[in-house]
Amino acid sequence: MKKYLAELVGTFVLTLLGCGAAVALGCSDSNTAAVVGTAMAFGLSVVAMAYTIGGISGCHINPAITLGVFLSGRMNAKDCGMYMLFQVIGAVLAAAVLAGIASTAGLEIATATGANTCAFGTTNGLLVEIVLTCLFVLVVLGATAKTNGATNNFAGLAIGLSLILIHLVGIHFTGTSVNPARSIGPALFAQGQALQEIWVFIVGPLVGGALAAGIWKVIDE
Repeated sequence: MKKYLAELVGTFVLTLLGCGAAVALGCSDSNTAAVVGTAMAFGLSVVAMAYTIGGISGCHINPAITLGVFLSGRMNAKDCGMYMLFQVIGAVLAAAVLAGIASTAGLEIATATGANTCAFGTTNGLLVEIVLTCLFVLVVLGATAKTNGATNNFAGLAIGLSLILIHLVGIHFTGTSVNPARSIGPALFAQGQALQEIWVFIVGPLVGGALAAGIWKVIDE
């Protein structure tokens, strides 16, 4: 249970601080500084949590990572399912807190949770999420592999920095999810387009995570 609670806490922090930065900074294509700030917030949240709960749960805080780890044979099915459940719970709680904070500042709920939408259509959004998640989970699997020896000590930093890069590319297209939990929480409060397109941000990252596991098995053998 400690592992599951750690995943809840970690996903809560990632969603609250990452999405919170997007809301507070007014992240949009026309605001380059806000895009960079939001990307850094998500990446640094992962770094912080990696060194906080990494020793307890491995700090997945993302169902796509958990799926990739499971398909790589590093965890059992029960833990995989429970990790995903607690990750979603953590994200929903964070979105609720963020929506409450933002509403007191006079922001509309629809734009106050950092929810994801497909700027150039669902097909484009799905492709972006699959590719970016695949790259991200591949970094996670490689950085945490036993074959990497001493570099494992820097896995949290490598993963966090890669997430910054992923966001710098993906924000323009989808707002960047690469994490179903991080999208489900805000979408429940934003409703509208975010909820209609939520399947993209569940299917895309999970497919990307599965592809990453497959690629890693090939190159690690």
